[in-house]
Amino acid sequence: MTIESANGRIARRLTGVMILHGFTANLDSVRALFGPVGRTGLKLVTPLLRGHGKQSPEELRGVTWLDWLADAERALTNAAGHDGKLIVIGHSMGALLALQLAARHPGMIDSIVLATPAVRMVSLLAPGRPFNFLAPLLSMLIHRWDLKACFAEPEHAIMPKQYAWAPTRAILSMFDLVRSTRAIMPRVIAPALIIQARNERIVRPESADIVMHSISTPPDDKRVVWLEKTDHQIFCDCERDLAVSTVATFIAQRTGASPPRHTNIGEHFRIPG
Repeated sequence: MTIESANGRIARRLTGVMILHGFTANLDSVRALFGPVGRTGLKLVTPLLRGHGKQSPEELRGVTWLDWLADAERALTNAAGHDGKLIVIGHSMGALLALQLAARHPGMIDSIVLATPAVRMVSLLAPGRPFNFLAPLLSMLIHRWDLKACFAEPEHAIMPKQYAWAPTRAILSMFDLVRSTRAIMPRVIAPALIIQARNERIVRPESADIVMHSISTPPDDKRVVWLEKTDHQIFCDCERDLAVSTVATFIAQRTGASPPRHTNIGEHFRIPG
């Protein structure tokens, strides 16, 4: 469903922020953003993607990345309405969905924030890694994979609830999302902020460079901010304050508001305009 006019001349205004969580995670993993986003006066949209946030990972069986994309598209369309547009913030798999939305619905996207976008993963079975060709075979032999949440400083982290394992087929569908997103990234023209952890154990740091060189956003409208200590859950781990303030400053720049007083992050990098 599209709400664009035939000539594409609907005048849209920034009305909301949508936050998309990652694979096997839930809204707890991005909840630190809710307060700062809520104080902007923009509508906060936080869809729980299909199969996530339930009592058991069994809920992910039979769910594919197309279902997650459909959930995100539905939330975007409902929130944008006839003349709105949104900033879309995505963490990990959510960042891939943000890229998908930016490519498919550019009129409804003001800008995107990609937090540790999972375009190149540490797992040797993931797309672009040496043993990816074995993943389909292993899925016939192993029907679930144990997962472990990683934190650089567990004693200083907020521990979000998330699944301890996932159906192998759901993981393979996540891999399909990676491949699809790599293919459509040249269609992305939205201003983009990438927040990448340099030393995490889930997503490889070159993911930021891959996105930077693949999307068609003008050079002055895309930037990378590096986090030096945190692991993958950047909104829950030891550098979460810096991650959240980086996002808050970006949103302030997009809305024309003054940057939050509690951060001087704007002095250290240029916010995409």
